[in-house]
Amino acid sequence: MISYIQIRSYIDLIKPELTGLSTLTSVCAFYLASTDGVDTTRLSSAAFGTLLVGGGAGALNEYFERKYDALMKRTERRPLPAGRISPLAALIFGNSIAIAGLVVLAAFNNLLTAFFAALTLVTYLVLYTPLKRVVWWNTLVGAIPGSLPTFVGWAAARNGITVDAWVLFGILFVWQIPHFLSLAWMYKKDYARAGFRMLPVIDEWGRRTSLHILVASSLLLAVSLCVSWIGLAGRLYLVTALLLSFGLLWYAILFRLSTLNQHHQALANRYSRRIFFSSLLYLPTLMLVMVVDKV
Repeated sequence: MISYIQIRSYIDLIKPELTGLSTLTSVCAFYLASTDGVDTTRLSSAAFGTLLVGGGAGALNEYFERKYDALMKRTERRPLPAGRISPLAALIFGNSIAIAGLVVLAAFNNLLTAFFAALTLVTYLVLYTPLKRVVWWNTLVGAIPGSLPTFVGWAAARNGITVDAWVLFGILFVWQIPHFLSLAWMYKKDYARAGFRMLPVIDEWGRRTSLHILVASSLLLAVSLCVSWIGLAGRLYLVTALLLSFGLLWYAILFRLSTLNQHHQALANRYSRRIFFSSLLYLPTLMLVMVVDKV
């Protein structure tokens, strides 16, 4: 009989926060792409398939990085380094649910949807995961699989990709830069201990990191406004996008200014945390308001 601890461990293995966010963006994209009402069967299969593929990607990522996770305080309690799940069980579980997700998307949606889901899986595991230990610009590569769920949802609804889908992809892509770089700044000692070449690890005073965050936050303001420009959402969305984007940009400016003075590291740490938690609020709020205010 499977115990509660085992169930909880497998849930932790799929990185539920990231997988849940990917599923949310896929569902929102499906709804926004639906022009003649929402097909609940295809929506459900798109959501379930995205959940399975995303969960499989998370589990396999933890399998490949289990030795490095054990070196980081942030990740040492994950199921594999903590010994709650064996590596073989994680490998079988990750592959099984990822393949099941692709089958669901191909059978109940279309092959294009399954293709984008498979592309998400491959770019995350084959490109981003190994590059984290090789080059500092791995975050830009990782932003690709992090943005592809928008294509999964859009393709599931329309069996094609339009300019609107590219705008949603752009929002997800640019948003990930301040989100992940601020996280990497907060845990740069952890990443350095495990041998991950994140930008903050090689950027002692944070000047390059803060510049990247500032540029990305500025681009996010511009890209988020494109949703209104192309007529995908209305005024409520426009006001929300402005408030959220300017809030994130303000913290990015403060973080940038604090890194220009090496004696202000405590301020830099404080503002990086604010950027990270602001980004956590930013994306779900933006997507949900976009759905509510769909034109």
